[in-house]
Formats: sequence, structure tokens, C-alpha cells
Amino acid sequence: MDGGVPYNPRTVEEIFRDFKGRRAGMIKALTTVVVVADVEEFYQQCDPEKENLCLYGFPSEQWEVNLPAEEVPPELPEPALGINFARDGMQEKDWLSLVAVHSDSWLLSVAFYFGARFGFDKADRKRLFNMINDLPTIFEVVTGAAKKQTKEKSLVSNHSGNKSKSNSKVASFFLTTVSLYRGSEPLPKYSKAVPSKDEDDDGLEEEEEEHGETLCGACGESDGADEFWICCDICEKWFHGKCVKITPARAEHIKQYKCPSCSNKRARP
Repeated sequence: MDGGVPYNPRTVEEIFRDFKGRRAGMIKALTTVVVVADVEEFYQQCDPEKENLCLYGFPSEQWEVNLPAEEVPPELPEPALGINFARDGMQEKDWLSLVAVHSDSWLLSVAFYFGARFGFDKADRKRLFNMINDLPTIFEVVTGAAKKQTKEKSLVSNHSGNKSKSNSKVASFFLTTVSLYRGSEPLPKYSKAVPSKDEDDDGLEEEEEEHGETLCGACGESDGADEFWICCDICEKWFHGKCVKITPARAEHIKQYKCPSCSNKRARP
């Protein structure tokens, strides 16, 4: 899992070059911008029946799907774990967008890991971020938002300063990232109803009898007000969404949910 000869970038320019190489490799895996065969191969390698898999990008502009590093702590920050489990429960474009968001987060963590390791000061960190921020995020490339931003920039009047443009792009990055995860309301299919204060006593008693003793299969805790729950379609256990890292928005796209325990059982017959 070396992706070529390993090296440790030490300057802002070297770390930015490392960032661009890793980013280019991951874009190959997640889009058809470079080679269609790459994204097809990536999709096939992310079999939900396999164990927890990660997407790695390398400075050589190559990508790899592999198990996480065994050493603890790892040499570098690790990418998101288990990207393959959600593949068949979502539309392909939504799944690729979700992996893209995690990939952007990983690239930033690696870049600033090097910066912290080699003692970057405030000026160096700011310069590195500005260089990175001038590039579209992987999420923006995968969803096509990068092209839209290019068109919008061409319409911006000349009196708009560089500072306002920079702030707009930073806001766009965070807003598009948040929008992927944000759910409007808990889904009736997955969330467990929590009785409101306005219900009469009979309604409260019925809800308590139905849900009062239900415990989360992950943390062992019972119901809480305004909690989002999801039920495993295999073992039929209920879980807090936050305990299994499932949001209402993500649950919308899951046809059959398998909890982490059931996923591991399927991966190890």
C-alpha cells in the first residue's frame, strides 16, 4: 500500500504537490473525467461483502482500495473506513459523492499532518490552505459543482474583490459538504416515533409500552427525545443513528440496512 516510493514533504510547495497527486488519483477513481475504466473498477472493488475497505490516493496520482493500515497509530491519517458497505444501498452517484466528501476530509488531514509534523507557523498554514482552496474539491468535481462555479465566476463583476471571492468559495465548500449529510426530517421508515408533550396520557402510555424498553444495539442506551433510530434488516435490532454513523439523509438512500455486526458476519462466512 505504498503507491510508489514513500517520501515526506517538508515545505509548503512539496506538501501541496503531494496533495495534488493524491487528489488526482482519487478523482480518477470517483469520476469519468480521466478514464471511465477507473471508476468502473473502483465500483467493482468496493464489494459490500468484503471487510472494511478504504480508498487511498498516492502522490504518484494513483489510487487503491485496500484494508486500513494495521499499525497503531498509523504512519499517516487513515481514510474513511468501510466505504464499501453503503455501495448497494444508495444510488451510485450519491455513493460516489459521499466517498468524495470523505476523501476531501482525508486529503486535508494528510496535508496538515505534514504541516504540524514539520512545524509550520501561522503564515505557512495559511499559505498552504489558500493553495489548496484554489483547487475544486473532489466533491465539487464529482457532482459537477466545479463547472458551475467556473461559469458563475465568469459572471461576477470586476468590482468584486479577491477577498469576497475567496470567502464565497470557502462557504460553498462547507455548504455543499453539509448539504450531503443534512436531513430535513427523520424518515418514518427508519426513525422511531417519540411522543410529544401535547399528547394525552393514553397516547404516552401506548408509546412507552411500545418503545420504552428498546435499547440501542450499539451503546445499550434506551430512547431519547428527538433521537434518530434505524433498524437492521438482518438482525432486526434498533440503533441510534449517531452510534452507527447513519444520518436521516443517508438513510433515505438505503434500501436494505445492515448493521456493522451483520456486515462483518457476511464478510467472514
